[in-house]
Amino acid sequence: MKVYEQNQIRNVALIGAPGSGKTTLAETMLFESGIVKRRGSVDEKSTVSDFHEVEQERGNSVYASFMHAEWRDCKINILDTPGLDDFVGEVFSSMRVADNAILVLSGQHGMEVGTEILWSKVGEMKKPTMIVINGMDHPKANFEGALESVKKRFGSNAILVQYPFNQGEHFNSIIDVFKMTMYQFPAGGGKPQKLAIPASEKERVEKLRGELIEKAAENDESLMEKYFESGTLEESELARGMKLGFAKQDLMPIYCVSAKANMGSGRVMGFLNSVALAPHEAAPETTIDEKELKFDPKGPSVVFIYKTLMEQYLGKVNFFKVCSGEIKTGMEFANSVTGDSEKIGQILIMDGKNRNIVDRMVAGDIGALVKLKNTSTNQTLHTKESDLVIKPIEFPTAKIQLAIAAENKNDDEKMVTGLREFHEEDPTFLFEYSKELKQLIVSGQGELHLDIARWRLQHSFSVKSTFLRPRIPYRETIQKDADSMYRHKKQSGGAGQFGEVHIKVLPYKEGMPKPEGFSIRKEEIIDLPWGGKLVFYNAIVGGVIDARFVPSVLKGILEKMEEGPITGSYARDVCVVLHDGKMHPVDSNDISFKIAGSMSFKDGFLQASPLLLEPIYELSVTVPEELVGDVMADLQSRRSVIQGIDSVNNYQVVKAKAPLSELYKYSTSLKSITQGRAGFSCKFSEYVTVPGELQKKLAQEYAAAKAN
Repeated sequence: MKVYEQNQIRNVALIGAPGSGKTTLAETMLFESGIVKRRGSVDEKSTVSDFHEVEQERGNSVYASFMHAEWRDCKINILDTPGLDDFVGEVFSSMRVADNAILVLSGQHGMEVGTEILWSKVGEMKKPTMIVINGMDHPKANFEGALESVKKRFGSNAILVQYPFNQGEHFNSIIDVFKMTMYQFPAGGGKPQKLAIPASEKERVEKLRGELIEKAAENDESLMEKYFESGTLEESELARGMKLGFAKQDLMPIYCVSAKANMGSGRVMGFLNSVALAPHEAAPETTIDEKELKFDPKGPSVVFIYKTLMEQYLGKVNFFKVCSGEIKTGMEFANSVTGDSEKIGQILIMDGKNRNIVDRMVAGDIGALVKLKNTSTNQTLHTKESDLVIKPIEFPTAKIQLAIAAENKNDDEKMVTGLREFHEEDPTFLFEYSKELKQLIVSGQGELHLDIARWRLQHSFSVKSTFLRPRIPYRETIQKDADSMYRHKKQSGGAGQFGEVHIKVLPYKEGMPKPEGFSIRKEEIIDLPWGGKLVFYNAIVGGVIDARFVPSVLKGILEKMEEGPITGSYARDVCVVLHDGKMHPVDSNDISFKIAGSMSFKDGFLQASPLLLEPIYELSVTVPEELVGDVMADLQSRRSVIQGIDSVNNYQVVKAKAPLSELYKYSTSLKSITQGRAGFSCKFSEYVTVPGELQKKLAQEYAAAKAN
């Protein structure tokens, strides 16, 4: 297969809400460029892009698919990303290596909530973006409505280049302001006929042409001078001005297509060929020490792994971008993380599940490698003479957590192996065994995200699993001072056990003075791993407890703080004064004072007006204005406190604070309430006091469980 040089490469990510037609557009681009001889369809489950079993079963994209089209003298690397927010990690990795983006919008709905949520996350990557309004052949196509939503969102940066002449069921013509031509397509789509612009449209086209020229001329002084002198620009000058504005993200050209009817994709690829950025024209990569690394084919060879997949027949596939130099078959690289040496075997250009072999790729190109020994996503491969390391992708944090358990305990090991593989493929999927909750916790972007993991456990690893409600990481503390003592005494024939401890417990507050009335010999301030502090004062005088036993008392207290007396949750923000006790010259030992310390702390804690704290999360819910009332009512039913409502573009953002215990399956509930037209993000905020009745109920449940 032909090796393309840097100026011939275009890397583009297709992004947009589910149902906007990204996969169909990618398929049409491949067909128009001759890469495939027959167009597949999403309905027939025959597209190049959505080829995984889970995607075909569910009918939507789960993975970002890599493919390429060849148009004129260019190789267009296409990354077709999922539209659902649950799989936003795939979008992040694709956008990282793309030099250009196509924001695909539905011709019926324009800027949907899903698009807004997605753009709020990836727009900060500042990739030059063109907008393609799709579905012009749909009976309910509303190009003007979609255009208005775009203008409202992006303002004057969004500039119209095309519009449909006859949208709807009889759509077959596009008026192109850049080319000053009407393209009329035959039935079934394909190569259009070029026609003069109808007289009825000339006034509108001239006005739009002037707006486009003015916007393009803003980016170059010589173009602005030419525009002021002659009132127009030549097509080549217009293209140059558009490219300059596009590169600075000051110009977002708007095109229209019907991907399903194969009408308009050629002009989209024409834009990518003539205006979109080649790698060396785009922003350079950044190394971990914040230095720029230009896409220079003559520079040191550096390869960044942006994605990993486990394919049924290929095994582990590492997708990469050449950030500098070139990659050739037989080269040896060092892994910047593991230090392992990796020898390059076959270099692949992937088109979905199909693959083509090339001998080399230059800086800026994207491909795939198989049979690397120990290389994963976010790792850099460089030649042994180099030490350049690419800054890793910062993936979004998880939004939801569920507990998971294998239905058959004998499958536990296989389940963990599967979960580890899923995390390697998708860094936004996390799992860990929580010592605190005593559950295996999986975390992700939404319930569908986690459902896919469970589906794959069953289909790829033959492990049936169940999701469980995760326990809540409550915290326990105290409200007042209390005195306590405990004597541990055990006699069993030989040497016995004896230790007596007297302590005072106090609530800890930042900046509080040392307790009065004690001769404090030593103060230890311990930052607890789960948050909060323990301040331990040794106030023993007269040798009533030998100094060597004091650490054992502290150890016993710390162990009891890992299983608080109210609900077994971690305790925090407590001061303990060890001020008296007794010991035995023969029977006293470390274990005796550890037990005495633990039990005296428990008794004192229960006398000190114990308080249960619950984790509170900040929520931001993006929702259409007409559904705000329903969302707020649901939040209030979850003991949430509404913080305010902001207006962002076409939508409202409801901000609230909600207890974690009330957010179980919130994403499913939100989708149901809003028919999938809302999205949310959340993050931990603070711990606050649990309502008294709820604390009593939880304490009773814990006591009953302990009794059993």
